[in-house]
Amino acid sequence: MLKNILYIHGFNSSPLSVKAVQTRDYLAKNHPEIAFHCPQLATSPTEAMAQLEQIIEQEGEMNTWSFIGSSLGGYFASHLAEKYQQLAVMINPAIRPFELLEDYIGQQENPYTGIVYQVTKAHMTQLKAMEPVTPKLDSRQKNNYLVMVQTGDEVLDYQQAVEKYQHCRLIIEEGGDHSFINFAKRLPMIADFLLLKAKL
Repeated sequence: MLKNILYIHGFNSSPLSVKAVQTRDYLAKNHPEIAFHCPQLATSPTEAMAQLEQIIEQEGEMNTWSFIGSSLGGYFASHLAEKYQQLAVMINPAIRPFELLEDYIGQQENPYTGIVYQVTKAHMTQLKAMEPVTPKLDSRQKNNYLVMVQTGDEVLDYQQAVEKYQHCRLIIEEGGDHSFINFAKRLPMIADFLLLKAKL
């Protein structure tokens, strides 16, 4: 039975992001039996993944988890869903962040935490090493994903997500932006998808 949801924020984001807070509040009100986890991620992809895996492996049985990831968090969520064979919802997910973030190499400051850090070439190598496979039409894994994109995403090319996850449950909304406009209205559907496991 599903007992834990791990929300994974995006690049230069935090547990205080709008979608993270909306998800936390929705689950607390409507599904108080579910434990919501949303850590502040380390800036190194390898350290961030180790952090997430530690939470999963220490806080409960692995088959009690599902994942929600936004942008870079969607990339991490798909990696974890593949590794642990669990469900994942990805919102405007980054598909090739090891290419996208090349433009961000150098000093960065997280607007939520104020932490100043360096994005390096080594981080791109780390991201590439955890690239998840593309779910095939005849794979069982394809049923583990709900992918939500908006065509107005100004940061990512939504068509990359459509192509990679074409055999999965895919929601394509016209317009919108990278933040995923009206995300809160989708939370009941997201919860229903993730709670399917609890009903089996």
